[in-house]
Amino acid sequence: MADQTVFYKRSTFVTHLPKEALFSPSHYWLLPEAAGVWRVGFTKFATRMLGDLVDHQFEKQSGEPLASGDIVGSVEGFKAISDLYSPITGSFQGGNPELQKDPEIISSDPYGAGWLFRAAGTPDARCGDVESYRSLLDATIDRMLEKEGHSDEAQE
Repeated sequence: MADQTVFYKRSTFVTHLPKEALFSPSHYWLLPEAAGVWRVGFTKFATRMLGDLVDHQFEKQSGEPLASGDIVGSVEGFKAISDLYSPITGSFQGGNPELQKDPEIISSDPYGAGWLFRAAGTPDARCGDVESYRSLLDATIDRMLEKEGHSDEAQE
């Protein structure tokens, strides 16, 4: 799997990003499954920011139309409930059935079994490749470190 991912480390955050994925500015990944069908999930960065997830729900039904930015459901953590947004314009193709049994797989295996939902259509134009997402992570983590007064750690 190492040849299918790109290693990323900034400050104390470490992950392996799937090379084939597109990434949204709001920290979702999109992997093509079939012609025009995408599997969507949270990035490791998103799951770290959300904390432990205990529940989820989908508001959209399979086949319903989607526009990029539409709310498709929500996830609930110990601290808060967060909306799930679509990074795709097209149609909702259903949620991950495994999340009913164990919503924690969203955090424990975000790029594998912990995917959120499928959608058919076109990714938002703001979605980019792994290198553009690495740049976004750099900027995001650097801003967080600056706010905490640790800007010197960003360059590690």
